[in-house]
Parts: sequence; structure tokens; C-alpha cells
Amino acid sequence: MNIGLYQSASALGALERWQDAVSQNITSSQVTGYKRRTVQVQSESRGEIMAVPGSRPDSGEGTAALYPQSRYAIAFKAGENSPTRRELDFALSGDGFFTVRMPDDTLAYTRCGEFSMRADRVLVNGQGLEVLSESGAPIQFLPQGGAPVVNEDGTLRQGDAVLGRLGIANATTPSRLIPLAGGLFIAEEGAGMENVQTPVVQQGYLESSNVASLREMVDLVSIGRAYEANQKLIQTRDKLLERSIETLA
Repeated sequence: MNIGLYQSASALGALERWQDAVSQNITSSQVTGYKRRTVQVQSESRGEIMAVPGSRPDSGEGTAALYPQSRYAIAFKAGENSPTRRELDFALSGDGFFTVRMPDDTLAYTRCGEFSMRADRVLVNGQGLEVLSESGAPIQFLPQGGAPVVNEDGTLRQGDAVLGRLGIANATTPSRLIPLAGGLFIAEEGAGMENVQTPVVQQGYLESSNVASLREMVDLVSIGRAYEANQKLIQTRDKLLERSIETLA
């Protein structure tokens, strides 16, 4: 009976983590370029339940004691690109992330292309971080160069002047990307960030989040029912254990 209690308690922990992820998805569903958080629940063996009295632990004679374990993940599926008609709104079609520089000079990556021009005419994102070119340098606009135009391959122009090509990178191992606030990601060692050779950039568009709010609400209902069921199991097993102790006392 103790094993059943531990299994249900472990299930409650996994459900709480799933609920946290769903709540974050609902809260961030309107954030440009936000990627849906997911929780993968798997059963892991933690020893054996003795099927034969007197059998030795971990001898293979019993039944595996399975406990639910949860792991966070990110769904990198692209959201829908919606028109905004702003000159400095860019959206990516397909794989890749815009590259920005953090205050500590580390690189971060984002799908949110809602950019603007800083007072010194440098291209920045919504958090004021410099948007980098393919060469790793900030993109500087000309004082009287005219309206900026971005080609499909990410090349930024003002009139006849080429300002540079947007730095667009992709991870060979997306699971090594760590999410930060504001739709940013930083790359762990082994992420394998590489420049995208043939990106597809749309000017005057922004990518919406890939969260389906209705699906997240359905998940919340499912989580609530599963949580309640496990609570009842714990209460039932606790009562059975109490009766067994009273009988043997």
C-alpha cells in the first residue's frame, strides 16, 4: 500500500508541472513568436513489487514498480504569420531564429521580429537588444537612406545601400535551447547553432504564438480530473493503511 501512495504522490507532482506549463501557455498565447511549453510524462521503474513472498528485491521475480516522471519540452512548430504593414516587423517562414545580443554580450535567439530603430539608428528588438547581422555586427540605418526594405533572404537595404543581412540561425539540437522571458532563447553547449543559408523573411508580418488556447483549456480540465482522482486514491489507501495498523495493534 505504501508503494501505491508513493505512485499517486509522484503523479500529483507530474500533474502540477503540467498545469504550470499549461498556465504559462495560456498567459503567453498573445506573445509574438512564443513557443508552446509541453510536459512529457513517462513511467520509470523504481524497483520491484514482490509477487512471491520471500523473494529477493530486484531479483526479477516481482513486478516492476512504475512511477510517473515528467520532463519539460518546447514545441518549436511555427505560428501563423499575420500582416502588420510595419516596415520593421519581420517574420520567418520555416526554421531559424533572429539573433540578438544580450547586455552581457552573450547571444540570444528569438522568433519575435517586432523590431524598432534606436535613437542612434541601430536596429533593436522590443527589449532594446541589438539585432545582429549575419557577421555578428549591429545593423545601423543611414540618416537619410529612405525606407528600409528586406529581401526574402534577409538582406536589409535602404535605397541602393546594403546595410547587411539579418543574422538568422538554427539549432541542430533544439532541446539544448533554454527559454527566457520575452520569447528569447539562449543556446546551451551542444545546441549546434548554425546560420540558415536560405532563410525566408517576410517584411510587414509578425509570427503569432503556436498556442491553441482552446486546447490548453481542455488540458486544464483533464489535469483537474486526474489530480482529483489521484487525491481520492491517496485518501483511500491512507484509510486502508490506518485500518491495517489498528487491526494489527
